[in-house]
Amino acid sequence: MKTLAELADHLGATLHGDPAAHITGISGIETASSGHLTFVANPKYASLARTTQATAILVEPSFPELTTATLRIANPYLAFARAIELFYQPPAYAPGIHPTAVISPTARIGANAHIGAYAVVGDHVVLGDNATLLPHVVLYPHVRAGDHLFAHAHAVVREHCQLGDNVVLQNGAIIGADGFGFAKQSDGSWYKILQSGPAILEDSVEIQANACIDRASVGETRIHAGAKIDNLVQVGHGSDVGQNTLLCSQVGLAGSSTIGKNVILAGQVGVAGHCTIGDGAIATAQSGIPNDVAPGKVVSGYPAIDNRQWLRAVALFNRLPEVLRGIKSAPK
Repeated sequence: MKTLAELADHLGATLHGDPAAHITGISGIETASSGHLTFVANPKYASLARTTQATAILVEPSFPELTTATLRIANPYLAFARAIELFYQPPAYAPGIHPTAVISPTARIGANAHIGAYAVVGDHVVLGDNATLLPHVVLYPHVRAGDHLFAHAHAVVREHCQLGDNVVLQNGAIIGADGFGFAKQSDGSWYKILQSGPAILEDSVEIQANACIDRASVGETRIHAGAKIDNLVQVGHGSDVGQNTLLCSQVGLAGSSTIGKNVILAGQVGVAGHCTIGDGAIATAQSGIPNDVAPGKVVSGYPAIDNRQWLRAVALFNRLPEVLRGIKSAPK
C-alpha cells in the first residue's frame, strides 16, 4: 500500500488531490475501483476518466481538471508501467542448480546462476553472471550469453548463437532454428541448404513466447540492442532487425529482410525477402510489404502504400456500390 504522496515522489509526477489517500493496487480504467491507480494515455479513453471509480489517475499535464485525484506526468503509460512494479513482485529464483539439470563439464557458468529442473547446457557454452534458466531450457553447444540472461521454461538457443546482456527469452522462444533454405534439384526434389550462420541477439533484447529467430545459411541473423519481438513472430534467416524496433504478434520477415531502428511493424505484417524498411517507419496491422519502405513512412494495406492514401482508398471502397449504381444510371 502506498500513499499518493509516495507515488508522486516515486514517479516524479505532480499530484492534484489528497496526498494521504491510499493506493492498494493498479487497474485498467474500465475496471478500477476504490483504492486503485489507473491511467489515461489513449484519447479514446479520456471520457472514462470522469466516471472511473479509481482513487487516482495518471494523466498528461494538460489533461482537463477532474474531481478524481490526478498524478500529472509527461508519459502516463510509462509511469503506469513503473507503478505496477511497486505492487507486483514476480517470483525470485535463488542461485543454485537443480539436481536434474544436465550441464556439460566444458560449459562455463557465471556467478549466481539459477538453473532449473531438466535444463540442458551443452558443450563449451559460456554463460554470464546472474543467469536464470527455468525448467527445460536448452542451450546447444557453443552458445555464448552475457550477464542477466533470463530464459523462461522451454526456451531453446541453438548452436553457436550469441546473446548479449539482459536478454529475456519467454516460454518457447527458439533462437537459431534452421532457416528455410532448400535448393531445387534436377529431379524436382529439394536439397537442404546447411544453415551455418548463428543468430545474434544484442543487449536488452526480449523475444516473447513461441517466436522464432532463424539462423542464416551464411553470415548471421542479428537482432540489435533493445529490440522487442512479440509472440509468434517469424524472423527469417539472414535478417537484420534494428535497435529499439518492435515486431508485434504474428509478424513475418522473409529471409534477408533489413529492418531499421525504431521501426514498428504491427500485428500480422508480412515483409518480403530482401526488403529494407527504413528507420522510424510504421506498418499498420496486416500490411503486406513487397518493396522497400522509406525512413519515417507510415504504410498500410497490401501492397503496402502510404497510410493516408490507404485510408482514402478504404473510404472509397465502401462507396463503390453507390458509385457503380450512379454509373449504371447515368445517361448514355
